[in-house]
Amino acid sequence: MRLSFSHIKPIADLVITLVIWIYYIFSYLVFFSLCYFAASLFARDREIAFQRINHLYYRSFFFFVRTIVPGLDFRIQHEVLSIRASVIVCNHLSYLDPILLISLFEKHKTVVKNPFFKVPIFGWVLKTAGYLPATASGTLVSLMMERMNDLKGYLSSGGNFFIFPEGTRSRDGKLGRFSEGAFKIAKRCNAPIQVVSIRNTQRLFPPDRFLFNACVKNTIEVRLAGTIEPDDPIKGSSASEMKEEAWSLLNNSLNN
Repeated sequence: MRLSFSHIKPIADLVITLVIWIYYIFSYLVFFSLCYFAASLFARDREIAFQRINHLYYRSFFFFVRTIVPGLDFRIQHEVLSIRASVIVCNHLSYLDPILLISLFEKHKTVVKNPFFKVPIFGWVLKTAGYLPATASGTLVSLMMERMNDLKGYLSSGGNFFIFPEGTRSRDGKLGRFSEGAFKIAKRCNAPIQVVSIRNTQRLFPPDRFLFNACVKNTIEVRLAGTIEPDDPIKGSSASEMKEEAWSLLNNSLNN
């Protein structure tokens, strides 16, 4: 009996998923862990060094994924790669989104859920890289306050801070409502907001699914939807006005 694509695809998805996760874990433990250790001992600025290692780690990961997944391509707009000294707001479709942005920006910070800071070794990497806890609660209050106080200088030095203002992944692909946190940060730091759209990461790694959707032709795109200056009199200067403008820019980008 001839096997159909519907019979082969689940097996192919499982095999490719296992290979991807083996590479993800193996490369982290065997190679990149040595890089973190060396940076912790010899780097002049451990925070920046750890960010660069994270960037290289995830860049190599997506290179491997693109190599092993048939029909997968990436289109990253040059304007996105050129972003510096900005607060980046982005839609959220998949767990791949944050690590994809890390792979694009060498000097970066982001917000990470609190429990990850308590994971052995991984939590140490997050703290050393200068990432921010998602909420200022419990033992992470002082860390959050310290990182917030340092953020203006970090952005001024050319670093990027990216955040997903929806707060969670979209299950239907539609853009959810935004919280104002990222826009308050941009106002406080007097930093421009870069509105970035991501497409099709959920087709590769859907929410609430362990297996990669590896046997479907797919192009992941990252594009700049627009820029909002914190003191722009036309697009609004309050955090609420900036939030609404960013939502409109991103929604239009995703629907065109």
